[in-house]
Amino acid sequence: MNSLENIESILLPGVPDKKPIIIAGPCSAETEEQVLITAKELANIGVKIFRAGIWKPRTRPGTFEGVGSKGLKWLQRVKKETDMYVATEVANSKHVAEAIKYGVDVLWVGARTSANPFAVQEIADSLKGVDIPVFVKNPVNPDIELWIGALERLYNAGIRKLGAIHRGFSSSDNNIYRNAPMWHIAIELRRRYPYLPIFCDPSHMGGSRELIAPISQQAMDIGFYGLMIESHYNPDKAWSDAKQQIKPEVLDYIKDMLVIRDNYQSTENLNQLRKQIDNTDDELVELITKRMRISKEIGTYKKTHDMQVLQTSRYSDILNRRITQAEKFGISEVCMKKILEAIHEESVRLQIEIINK
Repeated sequence: MNSLENIESILLPGVPDKKPIIIAGPCSAETEEQVLITAKELANIGVKIFRAGIWKPRTRPGTFEGVGSKGLKWLQRVKKETDMYVATEVANSKHVAEAIKYGVDVLWVGARTSANPFAVQEIADSLKGVDIPVFVKNPVNPDIELWIGALERLYNAGIRKLGAIHRGFSSSDNNIYRNAPMWHIAIELRRRYPYLPIFCDPSHMGGSRELIAPISQQAMDIGFYGLMIESHYNPDKAWSDAKQQIKPEVLDYIKDMLVIRDNYQSTENLNQLRKQIDNTDDELVELITKRMRISKEIGTYKKTHDMQVLQTSRYSDILNRRITQAEKFGISEVCMKKILEAIHEESVRLQIEIINK
């Protein structure tokens, strides 16, 4: 497996190395006027990298799918008139060729594309010899190996200025987000590759402009490097994703309100608390081991008496009682349910193993 060890800085000349690096602009380039007005307003609040969708992968045909290559000329004007860098999404080798031809400075691979290894490989092959930053959004489904695989394909093609964008994952659960954050997946990516810059896309994650500020703050609290935020000078009239775009002046306010915490303060007192966590984790492992030993004994009993492994009424009773207990101590239902489901799944696996011996 490729280690992505020699990743280089994604910083472009003139972009301050100060969190958060912000990439902003409309979901889609709609008209030359819309692009230039939005870009100039963003430049006035200090944004250095302007984003705009030129080709838009849409769920269903017949909707606005981007203006195509003619929009790249508008991005050229943005560079000339504002001194901003420009970024756009690419989904195939033709997009790459067109973007490079018109001097696009930053590319990203979208969530639908990163889920398709064939498409990512095509993009990687077309980028050989090109030295620009390339970001990879997480695939639509929560699969960290697929995400890493897309990064590796680009790395193997010689791309060294790599970054990741966390935009959330499709989920069947009803929640307030357009795409569930599932922060633990991005955190695991950061654990494996601490030198890989990770940006957050709160626009696609939340799907609502009201959620951009709190999601952005969560990303900063986790230690993300930057933000990609959709901004439009008149978002209510946007041709795509109007509900998740904000005006540049609102972005400026959100940016100023973000709390960027120092990661290098003394951790002497924190180490004492971490030691308590470690001791408690040791106790947890011992308790889970004890519980699994009892599950094995139950499995032996079920085998002797020719009983099936899954007892749904018993499992439902455990879920209901333990979740009620946990909520009394301030632990969320979602958290406790996940813990219990994992423990139950392992118990069932052990019992099936015993019964089928």
